[in-house]
Amino acid sequence: MLKIDDLRVNYGGIEAVKGISFEVPEGEIVTLIGANGAGKSTTLRTIAGLVKPASGRIHLQAEDITGLSPDRIVSKGITLVPEGRHVFPDLTVLENLKIGAYLRTDSLEDDLKWIYDLFPRLKERSWQAAGTLSGGEQQMLAVGRALMSRPKLMMMDEPSLGLAPLVVKGIFDIIKEVNRQGVTILLIEQNANMALHTANTAYVLETGRLTMRGTGRELLANEDVKKAYLG
Repeated sequence: MLKIDDLRVNYGGIEAVKGISFEVPEGEIVTLIGANGAGKSTTLRTIAGLVKPASGRIHLQAEDITGLSPDRIVSKGITLVPEGRHVFPDLTVLENLKIGAYLRTDSLEDDLKWIYDLFPRLKERSWQAAGTLSGGEQQMLAVGRALMSRPKLMMMDEPSLGLAPLVVKGIFDIIKEVNRQGVTILLIEQNANMALHTANTAYVLETGRLTMRGTGRELLANEDVKKAYLG
């Protein structure tokens, strides 16, 4: 579904992403793991059109989408659940969800039902201000908002950040369920153990370069990965 070819991204004089190439097959969960500053978030932000690449190409289902604006990227079928959730705190849960569908002109009724089936808590709180939700509920809302555009590919940036372990398990259960319902997922996550248990395919990103690739199980069993990321 997604193909990244020799992607390079600069911040000022610093090369943050150094010629990486990888693929996200349709229907899979693919994860990028790595330390802070490895270039994971930069990679997602570049795919989403929020950062312009210095060179390299990004293809979605064989269409070159390199350098398109973020709204065009969303219209092509890619959404990003950002690190830190970034819900609109003064708007209600329902208003936040509708913002996720801002490019659509058709009825939202079926999609709202789908989101409320996935996240019953959001239905209970649909008229509540998003800023009054717990961290876990805000993460559910951020995922639901991203799904309202009916994406082919959903990218997730650190979905477990700042959440209690029990809440994290629930979020990853939802990630797997969303994937089972047909949404391809590209995930970056500091909780390497959870990410590798969830992903079909995994890559290790170190200082802007991809250094390892395998199935989630293969990287879980890799001694270098264990020492660096699994503790």
